[in-house]
Amino acid sequence: MTHRAKILQEAEKLITGDREKAYGTPQDNFGRIATGWSVILGQTVTADQVALCMAWLKIARLVNGPHEDSYVDGAAYMALAGELSSVSTLSPDMVRYEIVNGSPARKVD
Repeated sequence: MTHRAKILQEAEKLITGDREKAYGTPQDNFGRIATGWSVILGQTVTADQVALCMAWLKIARLVNGPHEDSYVDGAAYMALAGELSSVSTLSPDMVRYEIVNGSPARKVD
């Protein structure tokens, strides 16, 4: 097995294993993060954008040198971004805010 295949295999284990039990589905978990970031940043952030930002964080860390876990995590986040970009990312019970003029204006029902 090639090194790249091992990285992808480990990433697959991470995103299809026990993490969903611990953190919830990617849609729910990244949707919650997106809601929080939307409030903090004062602009709408989507779940797939959260995954892309997390992948970028892993890439930025690699500037200081190779770290196997950053390659694995980056691949996992990119796979999740691809999945999240093609599905509805907010559960019906998720708290959502309308962003007006860069600020969270009100809770959306």
